[in-house]
Amino acid sequence: MAQFQDVQVEVYEHFVKQTYRNRCRILTANGVENLIVPVVHGGHRIPMREVQIDYTQNWVKQHWGAIVAAYAKAPYFEYLAADVENILKKKTTFLFDLNAEILTLCLKWLRLNPRLNMTQSYQAKPESGQFDARSQIHPKKSDLGNILETQVVYKQNFGEVFVPHLSILDLLMCQGTEAKFYIERTTTRIR
Repeated sequence: MAQFQDVQVEVYEHFVKQTYRNRCRILTANGVENLIVPVVHGGHRIPMREVQIDYTQNWVKQHWGAIVAAYAKAPYFEYLAADVENILKKKTTFLFDLNAEILTLCLKWLRLNPRLNMTQSYQAKPESGQFDARSQIHPKKSDLGNILETQVVYKQNFGEVFVPHLSILDLLMCQGTEAKFYIERTTTRIR
């Protein structure tokens, strides 16, 4: 997103299980942990905009505990933690709205200002000249669909070996105001 002034945010695609639409990866003392937001399964082919979050499970407390355990000693935790906690504890009804709030917050922290345009209907193929990243990044693709050519290494909270493909939360907690610099140095294969 850092490379574009205008970004189309897909609102009407169908929710796909086991994707980053409702999960992220963080680095803990015990290795990589997946934080998964449970959703209400109301049937087949639900538009992303209509997917509801399942609060019958105690995931908010578990996720917040994992984030604190992973990043409480990170250099920028004290500056960012309250914003993350507020979003989690807000108990947003729809997954799309939770993701939009997180995206807005990350863009603010990174000082990035692309124009976010919500799609008005689903288009299977983008308009000519548009970069389509909708299915490029997937948890089951170890190479992230070849979308990243290089990822810049930074000092993480745990271990001596860099762990790639974590949530932006890891970069922000560990690098704070320098996070934008790392993103700008990461190169993306636009195809």
